[in-house]
Amino acid sequence: MITVQVVSRSTGKPLSGKKVYVAFSGLRGGLEGFTDSNGNVHLNADPGSGEVFVSGSKVHQGYLSGRIVVYT
Repeated sequence: MITVQVVSRSTGKPLSGKKVYVAFSGLRGGLEGFTDSNGNVHLNADPGSGEVFVSGSKVHQGYLSGRIVVYT
């Protein structure tokens, strides 16, 4: 399981309702979901290298495992 938390860069508060897409290196397609009231989206995926997109913009690239906090 991978959890992505989306936080506002300007306020430091979690953002709800944001579309998160995770693409894993070497795989077609990916996983997506929308953040909850705490800014979290939980994705049923094994750890691996990839990219995280929020509302279509890449916000993180690297090894994806556990909890990932991104700022937008």
